[in-house]
Amino acid sequence: MQVTVFCVILLTVLSHYTLGDELTNRAKNRGKGSMWWGVAKAGEPNNLSPLSPGTFYSGSSVHTTLRKKQKRIARENPGLLDAISKGANIAIQECQHQFRNEWWNCTTKQFLRGKNLFGKIVDRGCRETAFIYAITSAAVTHAIARACSDGAIETCNCESHYKNRPQVIGNGNSVGAVRDFEWGGCSDNIGFGFAVSREFVDTGERGKSLREKMNLHNNEAGRWHVQSQMKKECKCHGMSGSCTVKTCWMRLPPFRVIGDLLKDRFDGASHITSSNSGIHNSNKAHSNRLPKHSKSNSLMTNSIHAKRENRRKHKYGFQLKPLNPEHKPPGSKDLVYYEMSPGFCEKNPKLGIPGTYGRQCNETSIGVDGCAIMCCGRGSIPQEVIVKGRCNCTFHWCCEVKCDICKTKKIIHTCA
Repeated sequence: MQVTVFCVILLTVLSHYTLGDELTNRAKNRGKGSMWWGVAKAGEPNNLSPLSPGTFYSGSSVHTTLRKKQKRIARENPGLLDAISKGANIAIQECQHQFRNEWWNCTTKQFLRGKNLFGKIVDRGCRETAFIYAITSAAVTHAIARACSDGAIETCNCESHYKNRPQVIGNGNSVGAVRDFEWGGCSDNIGFGFAVSREFVDTGERGKSLREKMNLHNNEAGRWHVQSQMKKECKCHGMSGSCTVKTCWMRLPPFRVIGDLLKDRFDGASHITSSNSGIHNSNKAHSNRLPKHSKSNSLMTNSIHAKRENRRKHKYGFQLKPLNPEHKPPGSKDLVYYEMSPGFCEKNPKLGIPGTYGRQCNETSIGVDGCAIMCCGRGSIPQEVIVKGRCNCTFHWCCEVKCDICKTKKIIHTCA
C-alpha cells in the first residue's frame, strides 16, 4: 500500500515538472525579440535622454524592457523611440480591428513586462503569433518612415534617392532632358524605416532555433509588405490649372492597407516543419537589397557597420521548408507557423485565453461573427439596451448643423 501511494506521488511530481519544463521551454524557445513591445505603454518622463530637446521619454518600467542595443539606438536617434511607440500602438489597434469578429480578437492586457503584452499565446508558434510579429514589425517600419518625412527624428529626413533616378518621359525611356514629371516633395523614408526596424525589432533573434527563424521571417514579411506599398503621388503646377510641370514623390498608404494585406496572409499562412536546420543562401525572401540611403542617416552609418554584413546575411539567409513537401516554400511576404492554434472557445488561463463568454455576436450573421459560430454552440443571451444618438439634424445659415439627442432601444446578443 505504501509503495502504491509513493508511486502515485512520484508520478504526480514528475508530471508537474514535465509540464513546467514544457512551459519554460516554450517561453525560452520563442526568441527574445518581443520584450520591446512594452514601448506601447511609453509616455511617462524618465532620464533616458533628459538633456535632449524634443526627445521622447519613457517610463522606468518600459525602459527595462529594452535591450542594451535598443537603448543605444534610441539614444543615438532622438525622436525614434516616440515613433516606435506610436508604431506599437498602431499595431495593437490594427490587430484588434482585423480580428474583432473572430474567436481570437487580439486581446492585450496591461502586464508588467512588454513581452506579455499579447498574453501567453505568443509562447506558441501558431499563426496568431505569426500575425503579431508581422504586424508589429510592419507598424514600426511604417511609423519610422513617416516620422522621417515629418521631421520627427533628428537623424533622418525625406527619402532622397528617388531624385537621383533617370529622367523619364511618358513611354518610360530614359532621356537627357524631357520627362513628364519631376521628383520633388518629401518622400517617406522607407529605407531608413526598413533598416532601423531590422536593427531594433530583430534584436535578440539570432535565427538558430526554428522559433527564432519563424520570428525573423514574419518580421521581414511585415516589412516587405510596407515597402511594396510605396506609391507615387503627384501634384500639378501651371497656369489656369494646367499641368505644365508635375512634381511627384513616394508615399506610404494608411496602415489599414497593410493590415488588410497581412490578414490575407494570415488566412493562407504556411505551415513549416521542424526540420529547418540548415542555412541556405537561396532564400529570395531575405536576400533583396535595401534602397541606397543618404550618408546623413546616422544610424545607417554608425550602427550598421560593414563588418556586420556577413553576419546579417547569414542571419536572414535561410529557406523554411513547408510541412507538406508538395507545397511551395513560403515567400518573402508569407506568414509562417509550425504549431497548431489552441482552442479559443473556452477559457485557458495558461495561455491567457479568455474564451468567447460574454462576447457580442450578430444573431443574423452566418459568418464567424454570428452567434452560432462565435458562441461555439453554447447559445446567446439577448439583452435590451438604450442607445443614444443624434437625430433630427437641421442646417442653420450660416454655417451650423444642430441635432437632437434621441434614445432608441436595441437588442444585442452576447455569448452564454
